[in-house]
Amino acid sequence: MQTRATVAVLGGGQLGRMLGLAAVPLGVACRFLDPSPDAPAAAVGDLVVGALDDEAALDEVARGADVVTYEWEGVPAPSARHLAAGGLLVRPGDRPLEVSQDRLVEKDAFRALGIDTPQYHAVSSREELDEAIQAVGLPAVLKTRRGGYDGKGQFVLRELADANAAWSELGGLALVLEAFVPFDRELSVIAVRSHDGVVACWPVVENEHRDGILHVTRAPAGLSELEARARDIAVALLDELDHVGVLAIELFDVNGSLLANEFAPRVHNSGHWTIEGAVTSQFENHLRAVLGLPLGATDARGVAAMVNCVGTMPDVTAVLAVPDAHLHDYGKAPRPGRKLGHITVVADSPADLDIRLATLLPLVDR
Repeated sequence: MQTRATVAVLGGGQLGRMLGLAAVPLGVACRFLDPSPDAPAAAVGDLVVGALDDEAALDEVARGADVVTYEWEGVPAPSARHLAAGGLLVRPGDRPLEVSQDRLVEKDAFRALGIDTPQYHAVSSREELDEAIQAVGLPAVLKTRRGGYDGKGQFVLRELADANAAWSELGGLALVLEAFVPFDRELSVIAVRSHDGVVACWPVVENEHRDGILHVTRAPAGLSELEARARDIAVALLDELDHVGVLAIELFDVNGSLLANEFAPRVHNSGHWTIEGAVTSQFENHLRAVLGLPLGATDARGVAAMVNCVGTMPDVTAVLAVPDAHLHDYGKAPRPGRKLGHITVVADSPADLDIRLATLLPLVDR
């Protein structure tokens, strides 16, 4: 009789929780490592409480697992190497972590593959900031090379007079200055690669951010002429990194051309719509990929949207009164700026989707 597979997941946030939920119908058990005893994923699998770079905790969570994966790109790359050195199968491996954790290395990797990016320049001193401004131009965004998400670790420079304030806030860290791109739309492509190199992509989606945090994702984006290019970008990066599992790439649409902003070597917020809106969700396909199972179809079921619930959760009765709306509560304590859950909504047409969003959006804008 076939034994039940076990996946060790480094990180126990809401992405881990949704991986755990997707594992249940597959008969797969998930075990999580997270520094917090209140990690959301504890609701769907065993939780080892410990730092993500604690070798004893890493060994404990991975003991007896068929494969190790991660739900956060901030997992230290040496942690993945430690487990692999012990004979464990780690998917994705340490290289996607190393590349994605440094914005300069990440941009260089895109460029090496012939993938266009905004102009950028490394900054390690106040003098280099001036040089970067001359090279990149203004407006521009000064970012920490490591860390920072949802708008954190960034400073927008609109004129030369902003340089001192930007350096005062971020100076002393390894930085990169990126040109501020006058994009038409923010997009993302999410793809999954199997252990034998098969790649499947979900439709390109359009993202709307608010205060640096993803607010709404609409799927598909309706950019059929850009789908092939987005897929080519995803395949090139997945193959270069020998990445097994799901990967997301954030893109700018600039006059019909795609510029790569950044990538996440994991399941992604802009892919949450796939839970109800696609034949196979990003979470199920990530598990299929890392376990060596056949990938599922990534076609959309009609049109869909995802709305993040930030700071507070909406009234569940009001959400569920909207046709084909689904509420996902992560079980996290409320606080300003924190992602507490999301709503997905599916429809047969863009017009019907807009009608449903018109009811849902005010529920999360309180």
